[in-house]
Amino acid sequence: MLKFRLAGIVTVLLAASAFADEAEPEYLRDRGPGISTSMFGTYIKKGELLIYPFFEYYQDHNYQYQPDEFGFANDVELRGSYEASEGLIFLGYGLSEKLVVELEAAMIHAELETSPSDPTPIADEISESGLGDVQTQFNWRWRKETASRPEIYSFFEVVYPFNKNKDLTGTSDYELKLGSGLVRGFKWGTLDIWASVEYPMVENRASFGGIGIQYLKRLSPSWKLFAGVEANQDEVEFITETQWYVSQNIRFKFNNAFGVTSKATDWAPEVGVMFSIPTK
Repeated sequence: MLKFRLAGIVTVLLAASAFADEAEPEYLRDRGPGISTSMFGTYIKKGELLIYPFFEYYQDHNYQYQPDEFGFANDVELRGSYEASEGLIFLGYGLSEKLVVELEAAMIHAELETSPSDPTPIADEISESGLGDVQTQFNWRWRKETASRPEIYSFFEVVYPFNKNKDLTGTSDYELKLGSGLVRGFKWGTLDIWASVEYPMVENRASFGGIGIQYLKRLSPSWKLFAGVEANQDEVEFITETQWYVSQNIRFKFNNAFGVTSKATDWAPEVGVMFSIPTK
């Protein structure tokens, strides 16, 4: 019985005929007909379930912090050395041709070596582990891309408060983000440009949430390349990613993010395997 069940799962994941790409216009060659998501170079179709377990590592030799964030009466900005490893799971589902819903959750271990010039009695090293960010996102397609005009979409993200007593890894209150973007396919690749505003409820004010310029190129049925720049105020990073499709329904993602400005994380590599499961 177990053998038959395993065979059925493999058949769903690997059978190209179950979710075959239809003949598509050239402007959809890189991304297909799906809706943009928070995962780099990833678009979800109606009735498609994406399951993406992945691992991410962070290293930052000039991590910015303030002692009052850790309960000490000093709001001076200091720099320490930060390192973290994170195991995450991403789920995305295409509810319709217009709406995609996402869920992402993380378990994280983080360490901060505080600045030698910190005047407070803060510990030389702070270490925390446990549940990291838990968030949902809703992506709405306003208008499909055509041969003469780009696709228009919006997204709404909610980060939930967990582990409020953990200053390094916890989330103290709800964090909301609202943004919109454009997607346009060309012969030389596909551009996805977006901007957003954010509202951390602990700060009780809205602010600029960031801007991103992303490029995706399909080299063959097995390989895609991604590059992008994301900026959030004075934090700017450059991202690269290689996607290797071992089958139509399974791909490996190899990602690197590099800090361009001093307040951005120096280096954040990511690796994972993404499963695409048709449900309709």
